[in-house]
Amino acid sequence: MRLGIVTNNILNQVNSEALQTMEIILLEKVANLGNLGDKVVVKPGYGRNFLIPKGKAVRASAEKLAEFEQRRSELVQKATAQLAAAQARAEALGKLKVVIAQKAGEEGRLYGSVGAKDIADAVTSAGVALLKNEVRLPAGPIRHIGDYEIKLHIHVDLEAMVPVKIVAE
Repeated sequence: MRLGIVTNNILNQVNSEALQTMEIILLEKVANLGNLGDKVVVKPGYGRNFLIPKGKAVRASAEKLAEFEQRRSELVQKATAQLAAAQARAEALGKLKVVIAQKAGEEGRLYGSVGAKDIADAVTSAGVALLKNEVRLPAGPIRHIGDYEIKLHIHVDLEAMVPVKIVAE
């Protein structure tokens, strides 16, 4: 009887491990995962809830792999065009000098803070479109007057820097 319980436990572990992963084919480069056309193994929630609905991947199967191989040149061309557009935006962002005015105390401390949305709005009003999720503030929101170099994540392969000056109103 003991052998049957051990065998069932081993089978259950194998089945649960198979259910905890899924194979997908990437339709574009995904940071920390892979490049266009890579067949990767991910957790099912990440695949079903993010990669597949956003059009970044499809489930791996023989027919999907054949369909992907037919579309590969189209997808490579699309990725190249996106990178070229991102490089043009990065060049335009590098030429900007953004000034944000905020209320501040005598010692240079802001009343409130300047966050990613404020920076994205200021850059957009300066003439180059920028989304809030492209702004990287690893130290959190800015709380003091001064000059800052803000890192922008424009594309998977490309980051840009934009100078931002925070001044008192």
